[in-house]
Amino acid sequence: MEGMDHGAGDDEVGDEPAPPVPTDFAADGVFDPAAMASARAQLQMEHGGSVISKVMANLAEYQVRDGENGYRWEGEAWIGGDINRLVIKSEGEGGVSSGVDAAEVQALYSRAVSPYFDLQAGLRQDLQSGPKRTYATVGFEGVAPYWFETSGALFLSNKGELLGRLEGTYDLRLTQRWIVQPRVETNLSGQDIPELGLGSGVSNIELGVRLRYEVKREFAPYVGVSFDRKLGGTADYARARGKDVESTSFVIGVRAWF
Repeated sequence: MEGMDHGAGDDEVGDEPAPPVPTDFAADGVFDPAAMASARAQLQMEHGGSVISKVMANLAEYQVRDGENGYRWEGEAWIGGDINRLVIKSEGEGGVSSGVDAAEVQALYSRAVSPYFDLQAGLRQDLQSGPKRTYATVGFEGVAPYWFETSGALFLSNKGELLGRLEGTYDLRLTQRWIVQPRVETNLSGQDIPELGLGSGVSNIELGVRLRYEVKREFAPYVGVSFDRKLGGTADYARARGKDVESTSFVIGVRAWF
């Protein structure tokens, strides 16, 4: 306004260090200092300093298809804080009569790099019968814009082979309890690996859609359809071994966490 001194607000901002954190607390003069220290520690833990954990089965299903029926699982467990966590992942599939076709477990260090994404690094070990590999693993996991759950990883085996994987899901809520979840997963190989039946490039793609009912948030039975197709050299290896290159399955399973 006219006539006012505007120079008072033009002082330079100083560069002095922030004042020290107070070591005296007024409440200690009224209440037991030991009890107040315990209360402050509890408050810090509940507001970002706590160690929490979760175990989740994303897929635990029986698959009905032409020929031999099968099963599939995918899940993870983690423990840690908001920034740093230890993550254990496992997934696999097999036939009711033939047994496990593929299985793996991963042990990963996970670090939050943004509010929505974590970077992960660690080891993966194959567990199925037949040829096995141990892999160094680096990847990511998070929520993309519009709430798409995404994850991806690169795997470098102890024999120098490079593999990759990308996954994505989306929860479409019909009601508070009925949820439709489209899902896509694709695997890639950096080279031909005849021993594992993998050709270079995109080795397979899996498309699925599952309808689940959340009896409660932690427990949700589901039904759905899953289509899997081997591609390129991987399909050629499958044909040479007398295996199907594609399959369509009706699935029934449960998604649960605690």
